[in-house]
Amino acid sequence: MALSRDAAALFWSTAAQRVTYCFKMASQYYQEMQESFKNNNKSREFPAHSAKVHSVAWSCDGRRLASGSFDKTASVFILEKDRLVKENNYRGHGDSVDQLCWHPTNPDLFVTASGDKTIRIWDVRTTKCIATVNTKGENINICWSPDGQTIAVGNKDDVVTFIDAKTHRSRAEEQFKFEVNEISWNNDNDMFFLTNGNGCINILSYPELKPIQSINAHPSNCICIKFDPTGKYFATGSADALVSLWDVEELVCVRCFSRLDWPVRTLSFSHDGKMLASASEDHFIDIAEVETGEKLWEVQCDSPTFTVAWHPKRPLLAYACDDKDGKYDNNREAGTVKLFGLPNDS
Repeated sequence: MALSRDAAALFWSTAAQRVTYCFKMASQYYQEMQESFKNNNKSREFPAHSAKVHSVAWSCDGRRLASGSFDKTASVFILEKDRLVKENNYRGHGDSVDQLCWHPTNPDLFVTASGDKTIRIWDVRTTKCIATVNTKGENINICWSPDGQTIAVGNKDDVVTFIDAKTHRSRAEEQFKFEVNEISWNNDNDMFFLTNGNGCINILSYPELKPIQSINAHPSNCICIKFDPTGKYFATGSADALVSLWDVEELVCVRCFSRLDWPVRTLSFSHDGKMLASASEDHFIDIAEVETGEKLWEVQCDSPTFTVAWHPKRPLLAYACDDKDGKYDNNREAGTVKLFGLPNDS
């Protein structure tokens, strides 16, 4: 039924007011964060591993940061005020730890994916591996379902295995005919997303794992994907150096971020969903205001950055760069983790 002229005018007036309000709030947030970063833009690095760090991730309560490395280990730090204090090193994998993630609601459990064809679940209370699950290939990506019941792991042969987090047994296994780069559930736990080498986002129903949609997101390799904590958006990063922001409900691209010049390797939304950090082989991390796309800040780096993670409660960004042996003096370890957003006087 067509709207009357008055109803249509009211509709468009209300819509315009909503847009104006959103931009006003975004502008206010932008000014607040600009002011915050002017006083809190210090980065500090912390020795973590003896080789390149591939992955960093915060526990759900923000008390701990975990890192996984080419040196076959994982490290866990405790956040104390404005510094990271190493708590433990976790050994057991026979190959590089390529990715890790924490349980979505239990701050004591995290899982690591390795090229040794296993995943390992660790408990920080006992500092021990509580389960080792054998997989068919060299694992390169991993995620934990929002309900905590399932772990999905992808390998170099484009097989994704869904593992019961309690029994540690495989629930399902899917072989894909395209290059699978990164995997993620949506926040509602009823869809499963994959980015692929053809520039597409493939969406499956969950737990049925039936194809729902394939979105042509980028003209080249679609590398990474992240969902914002509010469930409103997800973002993808591509070899075309673009970051695309997508509306979760409509599955449409609402804006692109184009300040990087190299393939986008890693993304992270802030705890409030209002900032998006993206990084690549460019020697800086771009921090964007989500609703406007404007640059909020630029974190300078000395080398390519391959992993970033916002703290779940504070504007603190953990990241790791491609630190080379010999870059620092011989007394310094390669494989550091870094923290941005610290007070300038700390």
